[in-house]
Amino acid sequence: MTTHPYWGSVDQDWAGFSSHISFSHPFFTEQNITIFLGEEFDDDGEEIEEPPTENQLDAFANTYQDFLANIETNLSSIQNKAFDYYQKHYAHYFENPEKSGEAALGIDTVEKHNEYIKELMYLRVLENHTIKISIRYQVDTEHGIEFKLVGGQIEKVGGIAET
Repeated sequence: MTTHPYWGSVDQDWAGFSSHISFSHPFFTEQNITIFLGEEFDDDGEEIEEPPTENQLDAFANTYQDFLANIETNLSSIQNKAFDYYQKHYAHYFENPEKSGEAALGIDTVEKHNEYIKELMYLRVLENHTIKISIRYQVDTEHGIEFKLVGGQIEKVGGIAET
């Protein structure tokens, strides 16, 4: 266990290291979401056993506080990029009854699509001002959807563990 002025006690958790601080926002159905601090695995695919250093925890705190200070802008970006992702990767199937064998979902606006991205699984704060946000995507629960934000800008959108 490590103790930090912002994070408090930092302990090993089911997918890396986390603290007692959690994330909540009214947009998401789940509240008190776990925030993981640092990567879960090293470059060789081995689980990381050493907790983040004091300097890493300081940087993670700054990154997370910046994320919170701009939460409405960040959330709007996530919503827009998620809808773009749907249109690019899923709409051709789910909006075409001949392909899907089901009635079209009728997802033709960001607002309609938002209902499918409300189940936040966890946040991961990483080095270099990076945050990954993993969501159980109701359009594709097998792969989910993940957003990689670097310096407050979405750099990549993909399935979980693909960003």
